[in-house]
Amino acid sequence: MDKREAVGSWLSGPRAAAEDAGVDFGYRGEQLGLPEQGPGSIARPGRRFGALAVDWGLCLLIAYGLITHGYQPGATGNWALLVFFVLGVLTVGTIGFTPGKRLFGLRVVDLGTGQPTFLRSVLRTALLCVAIPALIWDRDGRGLHDRLARTVEVRI
Repeated sequence: MDKREAVGSWLSGPRAAAEDAGVDFGYRGEQLGLPEQGPGSIARPGRRFGALAVDWGLCLLIAYGLITHGYQPGATGNWALLVFFVLGVLTVGTIGFTPGKRLFGLRVVDLGTGQPTFLRSVLRTALLCVAIPALIWDRDGRGLHDRLARTVEVRI
């Protein structure tokens, strides 16, 4: 191994170095029994962030127009977070997706039953509102909020 390969191994990360050594990690969602591509496969981060942006924008509009009647620093964002929580709990707990998730072709499913229960949707949405658990991902691309609620976000 020359110096370029040694430097390149840490630049590309431990996963790439392990794959070069012959380790097979499989695809995202394989351990969960989900397909690699198409409907039912793990949602990619771009779609998830897009859906989150649409949902947050919708909640900001509701808070801005209906609750605070204009922009009020701090108050509009706080009300938008409350609207986001209520929207997430009600829509994910009943139909499995928010308006943004539906727009991007995503759905939240329970690993055991398929449809997330109301309590799981409350836990998932509360952790998503805290934001930190959603930024910690496992190798399947699920955030900590999904792991704790035993749910997964898949493509429709």
